[in-house]
Amino acid sequence: MKILDILPKEAIIPELGATTKRQVLEELTDALLKCKPHLDRHRLLEVLLERERLGSTGIGDGIAIPHGKIEDLDQLILSFGRSSAGIDFESMDGKPAHIFFLLVAPENCAGIHLRALAKIARLLNNSGVRKRLQTAASRDEIYAIIRQEDDAF
Repeated sequence: MKILDILPKEAIIPELGATTKRQVLEELTDALLKCKPHLDRHRLLEVLLERERLGSTGIGDGIAIPHGKIEDLDQLILSFGRSSAGIDFESMDGKPAHIFFLLVAPENCAGIHLRALAKIARLLNNSGVRKRLQTAASRDEIYAIIRQEDDAF
């Protein structure tokens, strides 16, 4: 699986307007809805907020990977957002998050959901990639960085 198989270019937000965790989830959800307008926004936000209540998906190093499962979806979908200023996402290291991948999976697909999370984590494990994503000038540049790294795996 390639990240770009599930990340439409239109679902990339080069600079989030959000300043809170909830606003990040709302903005990334709205980016997904541009590509999957049949999804129930209220239900998706409910699922994501419930997942955050279980424990923050802010994994540290300026990264958060909020995720959840929802009915009425036939395949994985991903959105991406970046905040130059950083947003408190209650990350494990206590530092603000700058890079966000929101992953939504169909209700009954644990294996592929976990593989996608692992693929994203592997991509972001490289500090050079994180830096390039943080400083990219546009949606197209972010997409190109992910494509280049995607092809390397």
